[in-house]
Amino acid sequence: MLAGESGLLIAALLLPLPLLFLRGTAAAPNQRRASQTDALTGALLSSAFERRFQALMRSLPDSGRTTACFSIKIDDFARLRETYGDAEADQVLKFTAERIVRALRSDDLVARSGDATFLIALDPVRLLDLETGLQLAVRLQTAIEEPVPLRMASIYASCSIGFCLATRIRDATARALIQSAEMAMTEARRAGHSSIRAFSADMRRKVVTRRRTESEAARTLERDQIRAWYQPQISTDTGRVTGFEVLARWEHPSRGILAPYEFLDVLTQTGQMSRLADYMLAQALNALRAWDEAGLIVPMVGVNFSGDELRSPSLLDRIRWELDRTGLDPSRLAVEILESVIAGAPDDMVVRNVEALAKLGCAIDLDDFGTGHASISSIRRMPISRLKIDRSFVTHVDSDPEQQRMIAAIVTMAERLGLETLSEGVENAAEHAMLAQLGCRHVQGFGIARPMPFADTLGWMEKHKAKLCLPPEIGRKSG
Repeated sequence: MLAGESGLLIAALLLPLPLLFLRGTAAAPNQRRASQTDALTGALLSSAFERRFQALMRSLPDSGRTTACFSIKIDDFARLRETYGDAEADQVLKFTAERIVRALRSDDLVARSGDATFLIALDPVRLLDLETGLQLAVRLQTAIEEPVPLRMASIYASCSIGFCLATRIRDATARALIQSAEMAMTEARRAGHSSIRAFSADMRRKVVTRRRTESEAARTLERDQIRAWYQPQISTDTGRVTGFEVLARWEHPSRGILAPYEFLDVLTQTGQMSRLADYMLAQALNALRAWDEAGLIVPMVGVNFSGDELRSPSLLDRIRWELDRTGLDPSRLAVEILESVIAGAPDDMVVRNVEALAKLGCAIDLDDFGTGHASISSIRRMPISRLKIDRSFVTHVDSDPEQQRMIAAIVTMAERLGLETLSEGVENAAEHAMLAQLGCRHVQGFGIARPMPFADTLGWMEKHKAKLCLPPEIGRKSG
C-alpha cells in the first residue's frame, strides 16, 4: 500500500459521477435489464443485487481488496406518502435513487429494497476503513437530503444509513453483509432521523437480544408476566399518601424484573400498546378497590397513556367501562400524559379525548413537565389538573440556587393557573424539605419509596401511617 493510497481512495469514492447503475448495462439486452431493475427508479432489484454482490465477494480473497454494504432508509416515508400522495412519493424515490448513484462510482452497485430502502455494494478497493465509510455515508446523506422539487412545493426528506465493512465479518458473504448493514440501519433509525451507524459485533449481540425480547414480548401479556408496580406520592404538607403512580414491570422468568425502557419499544412495534394500556388500567383500578377494602386511604392512582392511545377513538369508552366495572368514581383516576403530546395539539382526537376524560371527572396530569415544548397557552387550553415536574429540575434542588429558582417559577405559574404540582425523582430528605419550602404540593421518588408490587404496598402504607403518628424529632434530646 502506497503512502497516499488511502487518501486517493477516499477522493475516488467521493467524486460525483454520471448516472450509471449497472456494470456493462449498455451491452445488455433491454429485456434482460428490465428483469433485473426496479421499474420506478432503475436501481437493481434485491435478488439481482445479491447475485452480483456475491459474485463480487468471490473475487476478494485473491485480490487483496475489500468492500462494504450500505443500507439507506428514507425516514417517515409512509407518512410522506400519506401526506403528499403516491405520485409525489414516487418522485422522491426517483430523485433519491439518482442522487445515490451520482454520489458513487460507476462500478458500485445500487438496489432498491422495499418501499423506501436502498442498498449499495462498493466495488472492491484496496483499503476501506471506518473513517472512509463514515465519509461516504455523510456524502450520501447530504445528497439525498437536498430538497426535492415537485409541482407545488419542495419536499425535505431525511434518511438513516447503516453500513458494514467486509472486514468486520469473518468469512463474509453478500447475504451476511446485507443483513449486517440492515441491522446498522435499524440502529440508526432508533437513534433518530438523519443518523448513521456502522455495524459492530456488539450491535449483533444487541439485535439478537432484542429479537429474542420481541419474540417473548409477543406472548408476555397472555402469560400475565407484565405487572403493575406502584410508587407512592405524598403531600409535602401532611406527609399522607395522596396517590400512587402505576408503572409497568416485566416479571421475566429468567431475566428478572425488567424496566419499561427494556420492553415498551418492543410492545409498540408488535402492536400491543393498546392491550398494555387496558391491562395496566384494570390492575390500577383493582388495586384501588383492594386498598379500599383493606381500609387504607389512597385518593387516586395515576395511569400513563401514550400519544397513540390518546388518539384512539375507543379510549373514552374503555376507561368508562373499567370505572363502571369497579364502581369507582372517575375522580380517583389520574390520566398521565406527556408534555410532548400536547405541545403540538393539532391532533383533534387527542384534544377531544382529554377534554372528554376531564368532563367525565378524571384528573389530567401533565407528566415530565419542563422537558417538552408545551407553552402556557397549550396548558391553558387543555383541562390539566396537575403539573408533574420532571426529575431533571429536582436533582440537587436542596443545594443548587438555579434549580430552586426554576422550581419556584414553575410553582408560581401553576398556582396562577389553578394547577397542583408534583415533583418527581425526589432522592433524599433534603430535596423533599426544599420542595416543600418552595411550595410544591406533592412529591414522589426513591427518597419516598421505590416502585413496588401491589402486595408490598399494604405493608408499606401501614408502616408509613405509623411513622406519621410518631412525635416530631425536632427538640428531642440525644442519647
